[in-house]
Amino acid sequence: MAQSDEVGARDGSAPTSTIERRRALARRILGAARAALPADSPLELLLAEDVTADRASTVRVVVRGPDAVGRLLWPPSADTLGEAYLRGDIEIEGDIGTAIDAGRSIDPRRLGRDLPLLARLGLELRRGATPAPILRRLARLTGRRHSRARDLAAIRFHYDVGNEFYSLWLDRRFAYSCAYFETPDATLDDAQEAKLDLVCRKLRLAPGMRLLDIGCGWGSLVMFAAERYGVEATGITLSAAQAKWATEEIDRRGLEGRALVTIRDYRDLDGLGPFDAVASVGMFEHVGRDRLAEYFGAALGAVLPGGLFLNHGIATTATRGGLRPPWLHFGDGGFVGRYVFPDSELVTVEDATGFARRAGFELIDVQRLRPHYALTLKAWIERLEASADRARELVGEEVFRTWRIYMAASRRGFEDGSLDVAQLLLARPGADGPAQLPLRPWWSG
Repeated sequence: MAQSDEVGARDGSAPTSTIERRRALARRILGAARAALPADSPLELLLAEDVTADRASTVRVVVRGPDAVGRLLWPPSADTLGEAYLRGDIEIEGDIGTAIDAGRSIDPRRLGRDLPLLARLGLELRRGATPAPILRRLARLTGRRHSRARDLAAIRFHYDVGNEFYSLWLDRRFAYSCAYFETPDATLDDAQEAKLDLVCRKLRLAPGMRLLDIGCGWGSLVMFAAERYGVEATGITLSAAQAKWATEEIDRRGLEGRALVTIRDYRDLDGLGPFDAVASVGMFEHVGRDRLAEYFGAALGAVLPGGLFLNHGIATTATRGGLRPPWLHFGDGGFVGRYVFPDSELVTVEDATGFARRAGFELIDVQRLRPHYALTLKAWIERLEASADRARELVGEEVFRTWRIYMAASRRGFEDGSLDVAQLLLARPGADGPAQLPLRPWWSG
């Protein structure tokens, strides 16, 4: 055997081949990673070469060879683990949420005195690892952050993946936001219709009124409000794919003249209004903190005096200066910014309320829906995994994996309280003072 193919074992035993040596290093490192987990963790960590048909645990992470183990070691971050999954260096078999929980519970302090030795072994393994395959789908946005052109590119990066892909796991109305569950076992279709109805009730919609939906997606609220409440509804989106699907669906439902979805930026509402009521459901996260004053100002200008605005959006529960969950960052160029929602940014519910008030709105009500989003994501993940083969055919392995791990991590964020979602019901004051509204919540019961 050539010298380049042979190394001596450090414990003085007989020489072994380079491949065998690297496999031994990889197994030892994975064993250490398992030791860094809590004793009762169900996670099983294996090299692909060691996998058997029988799985002894509820979830198994399979690493595709020593090179993949080496690439996992640097930089040591949650993003590195996420990217390893996207490119296929690791496979997650079983419940992906359990795997995410296990990853978050790794504590190197459990390794004690073995940690320095294992770090040296890791460096040795990494030195011989081949470079990581390049991920094809990466957001490469240019221009000023949250300019019209860059926002257009950011929205289309996420939403123009393909309508058929989204149809595999969204409800029948294509509502891509938190549903509203009466019970945990309610169907996704029922829960999404309940959310749409809640929005309409809060806005006090009635026949003949005009409704604007900012960031309308595939037009679920626009069509629901036109059909069920007899309003004239207009929705705006930056996604060409969404607008095309919504327009065709409006025609199919016979809603021409009562419902409209058009491509337009929220900063360009001139000529559309005024409206009796305005909604924004699941778009708020894309605006960016520096643009929130402009965003709420645009909504205020679109609604008639005395009219209502409902803002439904994801929020962070981390106050400024506080700790954020290290596995799910928005707005900082991390995993979410690179592969899922470029330029997205979360603020607290308290901050959102402050921006709304400074724009001129009166705060009527705040309703938190955090547990409902965890249930929504659970349903989406189950439906996506049930249609995994078709999803891969439509968008490829990398995109399928991106949505699977992103939604699973998001679900955990809503379950542990690091993420939140809330509906702010706001009123534009009338000419003579605050909006005249009923004394008690009119949407209850």
